Amino acid sequence: MAKTGEKYEAVIVFSLKNGEEAVHALVTKFSDLIKEHAELVDVDEWGKRKLAYDINYESEGYYAIYHFDSKPEFPDELERVINITDGILRSLVVLRK
Repeated sequence: MAKTGEKYEAVIVFSLKNGEEAVHALVTKFSDLIKEHAELVDVDEWGKRKLAYDINYESEGYYAIYHFDSKPEFPDELERVINITDGILRSLVVLRK
């Protein structure tokens, strides 16, 4: 488990079309993935919010922000897993200063 390195933030907007239970399962999935490869500092769940514009014909999404510390290799792997996971509308992983 890598617990050293830089501070990162991942913002993920989950689709609500599969229901609240599916969203909470995905939030937990990514929390567990981050804990496995990095040090999860905080998960800030903003909850259901209206999107600025429709994405895939959806006008609402469930926002979750993950703050974590990891080695520089892990964010690329996290983005890869995010991109192949169904139920995600948008995501952004950035280095925090």
